[in-house]
Amino acid sequence: MSKQSIVPVPADADERRSAPPVVVYPVETLPSADLTLLEAARQTLTKVSEVIVPPREASSFQVPQGHFFRILSIDGPQVGDLNLWNAADLSERFFSGKTRALHATHVGVGDRLWSTLPYLRPMATITYDSLGWYGWDDDGAGIHDVIGTRCDPYTNRLLKGSDYHHCCHSNLTRALAAETGMPLEEAEMHVHDVLNVFMCTGFTRDTHQYFMKASPVRPGDFIEFFAEIDLLGVLSACPGGDCGTGHSSDVAACYPLKVEIWKPDPAALANWTPPEPNPYPRTHR
Repeated sequence: MSKQSIVPVPADADERRSAPPVVVYPVETLPSADLTLLEAARQTLTKVSEVIVPPREASSFQVPQGHFFRILSIDGPQVGDLNLWNAADLSERFFSGKTRALHATHVGVGDRLWSTLPYLRPMATITYDSLGWYGWDDDGAGIHDVIGTRCDPYTNRLLKGSDYHHCCHSNLTRALAAETGMPLEEAEMHVHDVLNVFMCTGFTRDTHQYFMKASPVRPGDFIEFFAEIDLLGVLSACPGGDCGTGHSSDVAACYPLKVEIWKPDPAALANWTPPEPNPYPRTHR
């Protein structure tokens, strides 16, 4: 029985359905990144460090404000789950829901990763994406989504009745605990909804369910970000590999990912202004 079959259809159903769509957040006044300035800064980059994220594990990294970082495919098609925090204050973290509302279900060059309330400022700006050519395919799928949450052991237990400890949620928790010295239970409370890097996803047209398909990422592909504030990042190499068949298991072929940190010539950012936290006074009245 369908969800709608027991509900009577009103006489004016077609009229109600024909209401025009209205974009929830008109973004004409949204502060936008100066891509011309950032592109010029990109031409002066020097790599300062790199981190390898092992398959089915996560690794942490730090990016100073005004630096760039890249997430790269190096050995085979692999997706990653990314968490970001203000390096000085873990209460300010990536807000995937607001990023989705301000930009789209999938993000690309020029889009910004926004932080949680009450800060609500850009944490990072996407400055390059070698998969930008993909666009939207015939299934309605795109790359780099902010709609999925992350694979986790709780949902795995709920749906499969078994435990799997290399879900991205657990990977992110262990890596954050190792970086900060927090107990696992404390670190877990800071893990949040992710940017699904390289993941190819969408919603089915008939049932509108979240789906994934094999990522088009190949070794050499990368996505690049500009750090608007000092960042602590953790990236998990998802146990689903390219997520073409499933996740949360040891069946899929999985590969490492690499994170590179790049420093621009400071003179290239002379006219750049770092973002301040949102000015709303928090009076709520």
